[in-house]
Amino acid sequence: MNSMRRRWAQSDRLNSGTRGQVGFTPSRILIFAILCGISGPSPSGSSAETAPPASGHPVAQPNILLLVAEDMSPRVGAFGDTVARTPHLDRLASEGVRFPNVFTTAGVCAPSRAALILGMHQISTGTQHMRTSTRPGGGYFAVPPPEAKAFPELLRRAGYFTYQHHKLDYQFSGPLSASGPFTIWDAEDNEGQWADRESGQPFFGMINYMVTHESGLFEPLGTWPRGVFHFLMQAMQAYERWGWTDSVVTTDPTHVQIPPYYPDMPEVRAAIARQYDNIQIMDAQVGDILARLEHDHLTESTIVIWTADHGDGLPRAKRDLYDAGIRVPMIIRWPSALRPEGLRAGETDERLISFVDLTATILSLAGIALPEHLQGQDFSDPSKPAREFVFASRDRIDDTVDRQRAVRNEHFKYIRSRHPDLPGGHPSTFRDNLEIMRALHREFAAGRLNADQRRWFEAPGEERLFDLDRDPFELRDVSRDPDYRDELERMREAYAEWRTRVPDWSDEAEGRMVERFQPNAQRLQTDAPSFSRNANGLVLQSASPGASIGYRIEGGRWRLYDQPLPLERGRRIEARAIRYGWEESATVDWSEPESHR
Repeated sequence: MNSMRRRWAQSDRLNSGTRGQVGFTPSRILIFAILCGISGPSPSGSSAETAPPASGHPVAQPNILLLVAEDMSPRVGAFGDTVARTPHLDRLASEGVRFPNVFTTAGVCAPSRAALILGMHQISTGTQHMRTSTRPGGGYFAVPPPEAKAFPELLRRAGYFTYQHHKLDYQFSGPLSASGPFTIWDAEDNEGQWADRESGQPFFGMINYMVTHESGLFEPLGTWPRGVFHFLMQAMQAYERWGWTDSVVTTDPTHVQIPPYYPDMPEVRAAIARQYDNIQIMDAQVGDILARLEHDHLTESTIVIWTADHGDGLPRAKRDLYDAGIRVPMIIRWPSALRPEGLRAGETDERLISFVDLTATILSLAGIALPEHLQGQDFSDPSKPAREFVFASRDRIDDTVDRQRAVRNEHFKYIRSRHPDLPGGHPSTFRDNLEIMRALHREFAAGRLNADQRRWFEAPGEERLFDLDRDPFELRDVSRDPDYRDELERMREAYAEWRTRVPDWSDEAEGRMVERFQPNAQRLQTDAPSFSRNANGLVLQSASPGASIGYRIEGGRWRLYDQPLPLERGRRIEARAIRYGWEESATVDWSEPESHR
């Protein structure tokens, strides 16, 4: 426990500052450089504070903690991986429920995170391209439909204190904390922020673990960088590891399993071994936050969810729609009094789950009625029918447009490509910093890869179908095999039906979509709130469709507006509004006249 407390003190120093102020630590500056690559648009934003729960809100709402690792497939001991050293996650799994069939909606972070935060597939909210801020024709902010709301904002509206640590990256925000919209979070960039909530107020926290990010597979500090950008990535990962490397037992590269789409060579083994080492650090960091919960006597009132934003940051995993790119592990630990009937500690739930289902489930766990625009389903009740299919998408990746859609059920994966002649292993500036990727390019050019290893570097064709029971690595396309004709038609029909339910904004060219978002390359500004009185008090409204409103009283902290405010003589109220993806409104103020009664 003493070592844990030393880590807490270290974390508090690094994230010090009053609530509502976000410091520019070395980590934040480096992460910004890594995630953005080039300078993109930067919205204004600041923390906001919620009001104490209003009457009518549920009395016994559980705390919820969402822990999200970057770039990680199911390399966890509790999920059957014999190389992984993950004692804290293994313990969490023994106390909770494992979900081995969870699938993200994209194989890359920003579109996947956008889908999670909104509970809608990224293709239906303008957040599908990776990423909006680094578009070759000029960066932009996505503008989701007006009804779309980030689920933490809905939690705030229901009385929760919400906070996040380390990363936003929603495509209608910047990648870093405090880059907007200001109405989503009460506090940002402190993993133990629950201490700042009001007495008796439930909290929702989202903590992101950068140490498993793809950049952690680059050659570390101490090796000569290929340029400034490479050096920044090395420095960021060194910072992420600072104070944690004593927990790592270096993985022996000879012990790792090599999937058949890789050649068995030193660069491949070294990259996979380094991924396991990074996972060990992430596991220790998860153990730290779980110890904080226990220290603060919150374990029995907090639902803990641990997962990853997509699969491994390795070639043919990250960015791709194979299972290596979109299948992620998930563990949920309920307090014993809150665990759903039919689920016991240590069990495994084999149902297919989409990332958009997690949004609906968190809201349901908090006792919040699900908005109609959500595209996922609550899976917290194991007696409810399981979904038959999950869906995923790939669009522009950096400067390469490669539109693909995937449908998966329990036994088959169907992928449709709008660019059938474009290989998955095409050059990619970020990915090509990996030693393993450079080695694969070299071996392919030299003709030393076998058929399975070459396939990723060859044209994929318009349609692919994989029999996952016989071909778990998705190497044998059976779409032209007459024995699979019925399955092919079934998956085509599932894809067509999904398109009727989920609009695909990539039917419109990205440039035209951006012009809708930003006419003449100018972001629209949200209309400032107006003030009016009614029988219930002071009403705040913005003329901008879907705008969220924040307010503060007498220069205090910002709160989320969700109901008329009591009228008090002489009290000064400031308010501002934000439509996701637009510029914030101007701040306006109002004072109740002293003579008003």
